Amino acid sequence: METLEAILTRRSVRRFIQDKSVPADIVEKLLEAGMNAPSARNEQPWHFVVVDQRELLDKIPTVHPYSKMCLEAPLAIICCMDASTAMDDKFLAQDLGAAVQNIMLAARALGLGSVWLGVYPNEKLMNGLRELFGIPKQIMPFNIIPVGYTDMEQTSQPRYKKDRIHKNQWSVKLGD
Repeated sequence: METLEAILTRRSVRRFIQDKSVPADIVEKLLEAGMNAPSARNEQPWHFVVVDQRELLDKIPTVHPYSKMCLEAPLAIICCMDASTAMDDKFLAQDLGAAVQNIMLAARALGLGSVWLGVYPNEKLMNGLRELFGIPKQIMPFNIIPVGYTDMEQTSQPRYKKDRIHKNQWSVKLGD
């Protein structure tokens, strides 16, 4: 799949084929895509917890109220920020956002579905994930990405809005 097609057809997938696991080599490609994201000063402040044990996937909704799709997903990736790797923690969320987007686009390109479940900066969600997965206190869970095969069609939907584009000055719209 071409890059622009993956970008334009990626959708939030909340329905997965539970008995179809994601092969280890595909998981590695997803993580490689995430780790090739740009980061401030190339600090690469990310860690990833790969969850593929059914009993653990089924426990995620006990700590994250909007994660019911984990009950079907064969895989979840918990993306975490490590402030100890950064000279300045102001850009951690941006760095992780880029890594997450890379993972989700790679998932789409590889024929998988995924959805972004926000965690950071909600302390209750962060602490729940730390406890459930043994994540050290200094590591900040950023989000959860349930991943898997889906029978949901992912198609392009018009989102491009010219009225949101300003040219050179806020008061000038594109095409004026």
